[in-house]
Amino acid sequence: HTSLLLCPHRPVLGILHFLPPPAKYGGRHTVTLIPGDGIGPELLNHVREVFRFSCVPVDFEVVNVNSALETDDDMNNAITAIRRNGIALKGNIETKHTMAPSVKSRNNLLRTSLDLYANVMHCQSLPGVQTRHKNIDIMIIRENTEGEYSSLEHESVSGVVESLKIITRNNSLRIADYAFKLAREKGRRRVTAVHKANIMKLGDGLFLQCCREVASGYPDITFDSMIVDNTTMQLVSKPHQFDVMVMPNLYGNVVSNVCAGLVGGPGLVPGANYGNAYAVFETATRNTGKSIAGKNIANPTAMLLNKMQSQILMAFGDSCFFCFLQLHTADIGGQGTTSEVVQTIMRIIQSGGQLTTEL
Repeated sequence: HTSLLLCPHRPVLGILHFLPPPAKYGGRHTVTLIPGDGIGPELLNHVREVFRFSCVPVDFEVVNVNSALETDDDMNNAITAIRRNGIALKGNIETKHTMAPSVKSRNNLLRTSLDLYANVMHCQSLPGVQTRHKNIDIMIIRENTEGEYSSLEHESVSGVVESLKIITRNNSLRIADYAFKLAREKGRRRVTAVHKANIMKLGDGLFLQCCREVASGYPDITFDSMIVDNTTMQLVSKPHQFDVMVMPNLYGNVVSNVCAGLVGGPGLVPGANYGNAYAVFETATRNTGKSIAGKNIANPTAMLLNKMQSQILMAFGDSCFFCFLQLHTADIGGQGTTSEVVQTIMRIIQSGGQLTTEL
């Protein structure tokens, strides 16, 4: 049940491989853990608790990143740890807009430094979670290192700021190739490219052209495209028309949050960042959740779902036992606490075999 954490997707030359991080003596694995801000530290502590309870052969190397600092020293330490271990689990690191323009987002720095060019989110309806639309199953592939997140801004004259959106042929081709290969591997039938090429004819036009080039090599998969503003409307009205979606960075941010809302909210959907050599897991919508930090009400599902999927799905089932426990947290209409959800998941794990609770 920890296959995604122990053996992450590592795309090499566009092909998905399952490679474990370097193992310690005795077959244990070291994973970098970055607590982040807001609810990140408490949720990741629960992940560690579940792993200890389940006797998972993983040791976490904790690297704290202070979002209040204006230097990148602690972020460089975290990046070095990920390069050493190959894989990381992280909470979102706050980016304060009040800090100097020279201070870049730590989250962006991590993704660009490790060339984590593909962000993958699987937006899937969960049993027992009441939402307007049922049976949603959408995979979102987001370019993760370029676009409006290139952090290239300058004030050309007083009161006029230029922000550069970077689209390269190399990244557009490899993110499109990633999407089509993943679609074929997962038995998906359609890939939709999201763009704004009617306005940004050169930048988004290049991205769309690259998607079409890659699509020509996959005759078994239907390809279509959709303008981003229409996409958001279609998602909230007719989401079942979408299968696999591929898009530049900023559109991926918007679409990911819309899709998370369709299945119940940001606490339910996990996310992953993949490059040719490293993988970093986090929540799909990358929220810090500062307003609910320390209140024991955060939904731990997104942090745990990649790692313990079958247990989580059982916990969200329609069993009267779980309804009695009021398992759902407040964000999905329940009264359960974070701790109660985690304890219930551990009881389900324990029912499957002999485990130890020794810490």
